[in-house]
Amino acid sequence: MNSSNASEPYRREHYLDQLRPFYDADDLIKVVTGIRRCGKSCLLLSVMDELRERGVPDGNIIYLNLDRSEYRNVTTPDQLEAAIKTSKPQSGLRYLLIDEVQNVKDFEPLINAIREDGGTSIFLTGSNSYLLSGDLATKLTGRYIEVEMFTLSFAEYLGMRGFFGLPADNVPMLFRDYLTYGGFPRSLSIPDVRARDLYIRDVVSQIFDKDIRTRRKVKDVALFDRVQSYFINNYAAPTNISNIGKYLLHAENIHTKRETLSKYIRLLEDAKIMYRCPRFDLKSRRMLRGGDKFYLADTGIYTARNTNAQISYGPALENILYKHLRAKGYAVSVGSIGKLECDFIARKNNTYWYIQVSQTIADPNVEEREYRPFRYIRDNYPRYLFTLDPLPEQRDGVRHLNLMEFLAEDGDLEP
Repeated sequence: MNSSNASEPYRREHYLDQLRPFYDADDLIKVVTGIRRCGKSCLLLSVMDELRERGVPDGNIIYLNLDRSEYRNVTTPDQLEAAIKTSKPQSGLRYLLIDEVQNVKDFEPLINAIREDGGTSIFLTGSNSYLLSGDLATKLTGRYIEVEMFTLSFAEYLGMRGFFGLPADNVPMLFRDYLTYGGFPRSLSIPDVRARDLYIRDVVSQIFDKDIRTRRKVKDVALFDRVQSYFINNYAAPTNISNIGKYLLHAENIHTKRETLSKYIRLLEDAKIMYRCPRFDLKSRRMLRGGDKFYLADTGIYTARNTNAQISYGPALENILYKHLRAKGYAVSVGSIGKLECDFIARKNNTYWYIQVSQTIADPNVEEREYRPFRYIRDNYPRYLFTLDPLPEQRDGVRHLNLMEFLAEDGDLEP
């Protein structure tokens, strides 16, 4: 890495832009959620850097990373309050930034009391959905904003490589690397493939140990791991609980209850290892039950959990586009058009976008398959086809774009 940048974080502008309007809002708690190691701590460091650049004295900035060894004994609200009070702020607004606040059981009343007292702008991070599933969300309705953070987008991946002085000019090669090993920020600086896989496997293990097992009782760890492996190996595929049960019974000789499977799926979602993409019926304009797809928080998770894993371009391309759209603030679902499927329906501000994803449409049969669903859509909302074809051609009012170029430019859907 470039030593001049080694001590300062790469600023992820997309998320900073969401937080900046609320830097000085002492009546709103800023909550940053996302999978473990996606970059939340570095985001808080960037916030602190910007506060200092605005002239905020160091004494008015209180930063506690509760995952660090120096705070390993901070596990109760009283201990957290004592840690906060060790600072001696000057006059004026103070800024309290707490990383992995869920490590303190029943932290919510203390945080709410600090907010009620005024004079403190509060920032919290958490590695799972439990942070907003209990008292914090209930008691602070209308008094907090959530920023959901994802691992690096491809544009951020390229930007971070440039920031740290790593080669970033061979975009096609780096895109393949990104598809394979994902966008966990720390893994970007690990050149050895085996070491990178080991790092990501360790991240997933930490998620289970710190974000699942300590918060929810998993009676059958072996079964949970098999369910987790099933979803990691079948990401981007239509899924229903009955099929998972049949697979476990016939392939693994394991009989399990539907309720147990549902619970384990929720645990994986809450820990943000995977995201549910529901089916949306275009005719009735309603969500459908069953056949949801699940996308990984990062494609590197699949590679790290599978020896000699080869890229399966269809699921991988879907996954990174899904994550890109979610990070951009779109609600994303799978489109159901009679017996046909539209890969994604993206929604924002009462506008819809219909999206198909394919590695290539050089084969006329594949081209016909990808365009067919568009012909059954009766409204005039925009339609996109993303492929890796070098010379996309426009047809039938569909915007055909190169996905690699779209992601490298941090592209957005147009009305």
